[in-house]
Amino acid sequence: MLLAFILLLSAGKGHAVDVRTVVFRIDYPQVAPISRYDLVPDDLGFAGALLATEDNMTTGGFLGHTYALETVSASPEAADAAFDAVLADEIDLLVILASADDLLRLADRAGPDRLIINAMSRDTALRDSACRANILHVAPTNAMMADAITQFTMWKKWSRWFLIHGSNPADLALGDAYRRSAAKFGAKVVEEREVEDTGGSRRTDTGHVLVQRQLPVFTQDASTHDVVIAADASDVFAPYLPFHLWDPRPVMGSAGLRPVTIHAAHEAWGATQFQRRFEKMTGRYVQEVDYQAWLALRVIGEAVTRTGGADTAALRSYMLSGAFELAAFKGQKVTFRSWNGQMRQPVLLYDGRITVSVSPQEGYLHPNSPLDTLGLDAPETSCTAFN
Repeated sequence: MLLAFILLLSAGKGHAVDVRTVVFRIDYPQVAPISRYDLVPDDLGFAGALLATEDNMTTGGFLGHTYALETVSASPEAADAAFDAVLADEIDLLVILASADDLLRLADRAGPDRLIINAMSRDTALRDSACRANILHVAPTNAMMADAITQFTMWKKWSRWFLIHGSNPADLALGDAYRRSAAKFGAKVVEEREVEDTGGSRRTDTGHVLVQRQLPVFTQDASTHDVVIAADASDVFAPYLPFHLWDPRPVMGSAGLRPVTIHAAHEAWGATQFQRRFEKMTGRYVQEVDYQAWLALRVIGEAVTRTGGADTAALRSYMLSGAFELAAFKGQKVTFRSWNGQMRQPVLLYDGRITVSVSPQEGYLHPNSPLDTLGLDAPETSCTAFN
């Protein structure tokens, strides 16, 4: 299925620049969410892009800059054909909401002269061995999110971990990110266990009864630990872990205290006005993909404003330069890492109601930026596309 609409805002006086951007989303099959709170809205990501386009015109209208936004969604089977139609329309600025494999295929399909911003995939390899020069990333990596949690556990002196991970490839990759992070900051994984995804229903009337009986037994007799780290990218078991462990311990990672780019209760650093405008426009609360799409479009708008044009090579060069910075409601300006195209950004630690903390944590220093303590630093990456 192909859905599209175009937002065209008239420009004011000044040097005319026409900026055309497509947000391309692949809609994957979804299992029933564990909770009604987790239902996926039809405009996920697109709503954030629309708000960002309005924000871009706040400045662009005075400069003679016109912003056109097209949103396209397609099934995995129809994605290539839909993407080819976008390319045939000669649009060079593309924001993609897709998994890592699909993102790489589409980026290679787009060619080196187009600029792609990844606003969804957290696969660390995209910023490492599988990096592409035509992709910049506003979505954080699994490594960044894991490091945000690890710094907090170490700040709390909860260094002994019981790691519980799922059996799907994405779960195993997230588990790897937490192991790497533990080694990086000095935490110790004292025990690991795997929860096998059997494909059963997660929302039966007796589900909580089974969970209440099974999870305590599953976590019984674990080695002495301070905290349970959940690596469940598939969202199969982690939400059930709090209050169902054999030993009463904090849960972090995919449940309990979670690393996020945004959440609906975040109001610090001017985020209240962002939240209110988003809610007024959509009638719902913001989700992470909405914020990341907003961030991607604002990156483009800021670069167009500063460079005075829409040439992709000039925009990319400016985004990766030391001159680029953008306010993102996180207490400090966000920038890009010039060695792999990853956006530096603080990570919020969220318990389902409030922001408990923000990483990087106090005391984690870096010669360039404390934000570079989250995720792959320059000496750690094998990305050569940005050399």
